[in-house]
Amino acid sequence: MTAGVKDYYKVLGVSKDASQDDIKKAYRKLARKHHPDLNAGNKQAEDKFKEISEAYDILGDAKKRAEHDRGGQFNFDNHGGYGGFDFGGGGGRAGAGTADFSDIFGDLFGGRYSQEPEQSRGEDLLMHLDLSLEEAFTGTTMNIPLSRAASCSSCGGTGAESFETCSKCKGTGHIQGGKGFIRMAQICPDCGGRGKKALASCKKCYGKGSANHAETIKVKIPAGADDGSVIRLKGKGNAGRGGHSGDLLIEISLRPHPVFKKDGKDINVQIPVTFGEAALGAKIEVPTLDGASMMTLPAGTQGGRRFKLSGKGYIATKSGQRGDQFVEIRVAVPKDIPEKAKEAINVIEELYKENPRKKMGEKKSW
Repeated sequence: MTAGVKDYYKVLGVSKDASQDDIKKAYRKLARKHHPDLNAGNKQAEDKFKEISEAYDILGDAKKRAEHDRGGQFNFDNHGGYGGFDFGGGGGRAGAGTADFSDIFGDLFGGRYSQEPEQSRGEDLLMHLDLSLEEAFTGTTMNIPLSRAASCSSCGGTGAESFETCSKCKGTGHIQGGKGFIRMAQICPDCGGRGKKALASCKKCYGKGSANHAETIKVKIPAGADDGSVIRLKGKGNAGRGGHSGDLLIEISLRPHPVFKKDGKDINVQIPVTFGEAALGAKIEVPTLDGASMMTLPAGTQGGRRFKLSGKGYIATKSGQRGDQFVEIRVAVPKDIPEKAKEAINVIEELYKENPRKKMGEKKSW
């Protein structure tokens, strides 16, 4: 190293054969430690930060690094931002032949630096959809009318009929600014980073950038859709200004069913049977979500007894597994009984060895 030439490798604490990635990592670590905004009022930290930034400006650029290794000297003054470094001359990038600090400072301040103008994502829309239990169980495809704010076809969502160059940023979309004495490019507050301002509002959308749009959309309801589940259709919400449209959220509600009662993945149903079917046993037809199913009723079945039909319940969307169906027996008694039938019923009454309600009167400790 030529006498009088500063050893920038020593400043950053790296060897002469360090890779560009190692140099960047060393600078990032030191810059975070000595940054003036993190060491307010500390002159020593400020001077150290200047020195390591100067070192990175040289070693972070391949051409300057090669010149430095040959013993070249560099003149740093106070023009073009801190220490002669231009942090925003190229839209937030370092000027030609200089190291790029924009990604470094993006990391230091908790986020990547962005040259893109601010964009607003459109609002999400929420829609409620009532389905029958059968529709939700099997799944279905429905055509649903939708009214939303869509990007204006006349102005393309800009809200303007014509534009003029922004006078504040001269059409670049960025202005110089920054924290402390560090100068970096920032999005122009006047034009939002677009580099232009509306000269005349769009006559169709009156400057809003969006207009009401009615359409019919096809919605696929998956098999096993549950009460309260939500289907998301991306980009079918309201349009955003310069950004993506929001999403359409469809919340499912299941209408009460006259026969089936859903309990999670299980289905409950009450089945009326005749006295003879309950007493003598029978094969009976039971409704399920798959259609009619035959079930054997054993002789002497009591009213209120529950039977399980395995795998005949509701379907779980994620696992695809079926629950069970529980069948509760209700003995139906005819209202109009002729005298001859009453005699037969009295004969049956004699078959009861004791009052079926007798034990209900016994005192028990519950």
